[in-house]
Amino acid sequence: MAAMARLFRSSSSSSAVFFVGRSLYTAAATELKSQSCLSRIDPKGRNVQWVFLGCPGVGKGTYASRLSVLLGVPHIATGDLVREELSSSGPLSKQLAYIVNQGKLVSDEIIISLLSKRLEAGESKGESGFILDGFPRTVRQAEILDEVTDIDLVVNLKLPENVLVEKCLGRRICSQCGKNFNVASINVKGENGNPDISMAPLLPPPQCVSKLITRADDTEPIVRERLRIYNEKSQPVEDFYRNKGNLLEFDLPGGIPESWPKLLEALNLDEYEEKQSATA
Repeated sequence: MAAMARLFRSSSSSSAVFFVGRSLYTAAATELKSQSCLSRIDPKGRNVQWVFLGCPGVGKGTYASRLSVLLGVPHIATGDLVREELSSSGPLSKQLAYIVNQGKLVSDEIIISLLSKRLEAGESKGESGFILDGFPRTVRQAEILDEVTDIDLVVNLKLPENVLVEKCLGRRICSQCGKNFNVASINVKGENGNPDISMAPLLPPPQCVSKLITRADDTEPIVRERLRIYNEKSQPVEDFYRNKGNLLEFDLPGGIPESWPKLLEALNLDEYEEKQSATA
């Protein structure tokens, strides 16, 4: 990962920008598996190097963090890196606060600087492999990443826009412990042959209830603007990885109880989780 950090630093003058913020799985997933792009995980082999794509609020962090624990690799979320910088007294905090609160874009220079610092810190601790969440967001970023490492798999999580808006507006953070929750109870009727989608709220424990806060950028106008910008920027990135043959498109069928087993199946990790559970 040292090479990645060095190239990220040398590429930080890029002019591209980064955005902060319904079948069980599609035919694309089946096709990808049939082409042997997804092999069974070998815990003795090189740790995975995966990327998670998807609109703001789709659940990239939730599923990437679960896979991080299962596979023993770091989950690196660039959105978290930005929020950590926002909460600090560093030189970028005021600049980032203005950008995020306006629903605008953060430059590659800033994102690459934060990601480079995170990779160097991980290397010093002996980390190997990664699951990137929120990077890349542009083709230029994808090209930079491609120059320094081999990405095994890119998972593109998908949900209808009306569900995404409800999820984002329901997000809450405990101001004391920092954990994320969601108060939205989502029940959306499927249209045009698509199935219904139901998601139960992820409610906080009693000690967190009075300490819940809403992210400054989780207002409906900002959420819809974030989704508009993401959709505008994401298609070329999806095409970039689709053309490389390592894009897995996964339509979330519902909340975590419904989606997690299906995602593991699509990733060929269902047997691996069973083995891990048996030895735990």
